[in-house]
Amino acid sequence: MNLRRLIPFFDDSVSSWSAEARLLHWLTFVWLCIGLMVLFSASYAVADGLQSDGLYYFKRQLLWVFIGLIFFQIIVNLPLRHILRVSHWFLFILLGLIVATLIPGLGKRSLGASRWIPVGPFPLQPSELVKPFLVLQSARLFSRWDKLNWRLIFAWLAVFCLIILGILAQPNLSTTALCGMTIWFIALAGGLPYKYLGGTALGGVLLALLSVSIKEYQRKRIMSFLNPWADATRDGYQLVQSLLAVGSGGNWGAGFGLSQQKLSYLPIQDTDFIFSVFAEEFGFFGSMVLLLMFACYATLGLRVALKATKPAHRLVAIGITILMIGQSLIHIAVTTGALPTTGLPLPMFSYGGNSMISSLVSAALLIRVARESNEAEVVPLHGDRMD
Repeated sequence: MNLRRLIPFFDDSVSSWSAEARLLHWLTFVWLCIGLMVLFSASYAVADGLQSDGLYYFKRQLLWVFIGLIFFQIIVNLPLRHILRVSHWFLFILLGLIVATLIPGLGKRSLGASRWIPVGPFPLQPSELVKPFLVLQSARLFSRWDKLNWRLIFAWLAVFCLIILGILAQPNLSTTALCGMTIWFIALAGGLPYKYLGGTALGGVLLALLSVSIKEYQRKRIMSFLNPWADATRDGYQLVQSLLAVGSGGNWGAGFGLSQQKLSYLPIQDTDFIFSVFAEEFGFFGSMVLLLMFACYATLGLRVALKATKPAHRLVAIGITILMIGQSLIHIAVTTGALPTTGLPLPMFSYGGNSMISSLVSAALLIRVARESNEAEVVPLHGDRMD
């Protein structure tokens, strides 16, 4: 491989990509740059107070971005068939790591959940890293559903169930729901019979109800979501502070870096509630521009899926689009009080290396599908000429 292709802005092959691939490529970097800018603002005050270095979290995030971009460049320049062939091995490894998080002494507990495995100074969160590989393996399975024997189908469905149950046991209901919905929509796009899809959806709802009935903190979150102002200093505190941040932004926002809620009022402002900081600083119009960017990304993703010539590639494009945009919309819905409070990062925005690597790998997979679907009909952008 040409080493220049490992550096995004020096990859001279981009000019030969299809229109959708190039648009997704640059839209991904716009998304990433906006996210880094917002993270800088959201994390500076808390980093200065806790670490005596306002750039502490931002510099660590830049390190993860650098690592993630290496994987990004490898994937966009690697044939998708090679990635699909090895996706199951990554899935097995990450399933083992998810199980390891539940073992006392191996898993690291934080805020009542055991979702991390300490690897030196960096905690590994397998439930984040597994997302793109769930999409890949689901696409492989459901694109060949009619050609596989039932023993192999049940074996893979059991693996998917073990991953989802393992994430739920951490506990991490939001990621469980996101992964389950992503697999379900890939199966729907793959043309599975409605009787299977209906039974699976019912089972997922019952599993969520069981989790909520067992976990007291999940019940409290739902009750506080219905009326956060009833207990604004305890169970409803996070949502109340988030709503105050979003509301304080008004139409045009307070201005970059001028959020007041991030100054020790809004909890977890650099991860689970980072959109609240964005909304306060950039206001309603800034939020609409961000949503418009997500809409453009989703439209391009669906266009890539429609143009894909292979069933597995089409399902990968659909799955990645659902994963990236679905997670973003759920995060925004939580911070604006449309869904119960839960810990789900905003892709490319929230602090955390695992989320950043997972997001960049996912974006790279969608771009790779776009490249392979349309490379025969490259359309120049911005007046580019092709000899």
